This record gives sequence, C-alpha cells and structure tokens, in this order.
Amino acid sequence: MARLLAGTDAAALGEAASRLAAGQLVAFPTETVYGLGARADDDTAVARIFAAKGRPADHPLIVHVPSAEAAATFAAEIPPVAQRLMQAFWPGPLTVIVPRRDGMAAAAAGGQGTVGLRCPSHPVAQALLRAAAEQGVRGVAAPSANRFGRVSPTLASHVASEFEHDDVLVLDGGACEVGIESSIVDCSRGYPVLLRPGRLTAAEIEAAAAEPLRERDDQAPRASGTLAAHYAPRAKVRLMDAAQLRSALDVAGEALAKQSPPTVAVYSRSVRPGRGIVHRTMPDRAAAAAHELFAVLRELDASGVQLIWVEEPPPAAEWDGVRDRLARAAAA
Repeated sequence: MARLLAGTDAAALGEAASRLAAGQLVAFPTETVYGLGARADDDTAVARIFAAKGRPADHPLIVHVPSAEAAATFAAEIPPVAQRLMQAFWPGPLTVIVPRRDGMAAAAAGGQGTVGLRCPSHPVAQALLRAAAEQGVRGVAAPSANRFGRVSPTLASHVASEFEHDDVLVLDGGACEVGIESSIVDCSRGYPVLLRPGRLTAAEIEAAAAEPLRERDDQAPRASGTLAAHYAPRAKVRLMDAAQLRSALDVAGEALAKQSPPTVAVYSRSVRPGRGIVHRTMPDRAAAAAHELFAVLRELDASGVQLIWVEEPPPAAEWDGVRDRLARAAAA
C-alpha cells in the first residue's frame, strides 16, 4: 500500500533512506517530475522499479546523484563537454549520458555501456540523496513514478494513485516546479547530442557546451522517455494547429453540445470551444505550460472524456519540451 509522508519531515527522510539502503522503492519529488527510486548499485533493487512500472528492462533509467563529485561513482569517465554542462546546469533539469563504469548500475543502464546521470535541485530530493549516501547508497535510479507509458506525476497524489496497492513510500514535496522531465544530452561519444528536450533550450545547452549540438543518429544510446509513444492518458490525444482545431470544433460542435457527460476535452491557447466540451486554457508562456502540462492531462483524463484535443504549441525553441511530450502522447 502506498504511503504518503511529508518530505520535509526528518523521520520520513530517514525512513526513506533506510528503505533505499535495504533495496526497497521510494517515490520522491524532483524539480521536473516525481521519480520512483531504488539504489542504483543494486540490480535486484532496480528490477523492482521495472516490475512496478511494467517497464521493459532494456529501457534505461536515470541515476540521480547528490553532487557532481558523486557522478564519478558511476562514470568510467566524464568527458569535457559533460563537465561543462554539469558545471552550468547542476543541480538542475539536465541529464548527461557518459561512459558507464564497469560493474556499476548495469540494470539501471538497460545493459548499455553508458549511463544517464542527473543531480536534481529539489530540496527534498537533495536531502534524500544525502541521507541515503550516509547509509551507503551512492546513487538512486529513478524514472518517473507512473505506470510505463502513462502521464508523468507532478504531485505526490498522482504517485499514490498510480501505485495505490504497491509497497511504495511517497515523499510529498509539493508540486514540481518544472513539470516535464529533464533534457538529456549524450556526451558519451566526444560531442553533445540532444536526445530529449526539456526546459533548457538547445541554444542554452550549446552555449554551456561551448560547441554545437549534433543531430541524433542510429548510434546514439537508448535514453529514458524517448520512445515514440509515451506520456499518454487513457483518453486519445489529438494534436492540431489552431485552424484544424477550429474546423474540428465547427464540424462536431452541435453533436458535442448535446452529449452528456462530455466526451471531448480541449486544451488550447487561442481557440475557445462552445458548450458540451471540457476546456482548459493553455498558458502563453512555455515555462507555465510545462509546469501544468501533466497535471492538466491527468485532470482532463479524470473527467471521463474519450478525446483530448490539444492546440499545437508555438514553434519557438522554448516550447520544444512541451511539444515533444504532446507529440509522444498523441502517438500512443
């Protein structure tokens, strides 16, 4: 049975750290989304994450560490470009993929010779990682704390609903500030490749890396959250530009107005649907949209609709992370 405890409570943090040390699962907040964690240096413990989520064992996890110095535990080397990115953005919403140290985090890495490392900035995550380190836990492997392929959680209550009947301790740290997962940059081949966009823009990453990002190719390592279909609610998501959305509403408007309960929800900035449609307004700022995105998808899904029609985000670079999540949700 999932248990919610305050992440600011010293006793709760101590219990969570002890559970991690014993190879058990703990869900905890980061600035991006809530993670479902197990000690990364114990393949049996990491297997519990894959089992709880229903996640394929070859789909790698991200290892969370309390500091840049702790990253050396899991990395065979930290290439210069990774060092520059870590210095610029850690702690924060950036994951670097680097060569993995032999004998460390093999299960978390999905069997690959590389490993994704991140140092989260959320104070509860930092407190947990430090408390766990005092008990011999050198890093915590943690994907998003939801069933595989579904909408990521940004509140402790989201996690509890996902794992209601599982033996998971959930540390409540409030709403996640960023709201979408970290940017992932592959640094394992001597140059940076953006594998997953997040809050950080490509321009910001390039400036910190002091070199341009290269295009992803077939030799790139597998990375968390990069499958074509992901982040999906039960309702079918359809992504449309403003003109397409207005047209769809015009065609179906009269029929939708007569349906009770509503079967369609709309999440849009410029389009205002009529009666019989559940509607939420998308913020005009990318950061605000990212912050609420997964919570809104969960809310609309919980309303019982069958379809969620979403207006495409603007083409600006700061919207890349939101656009990526919506495209994957629509592909499911």
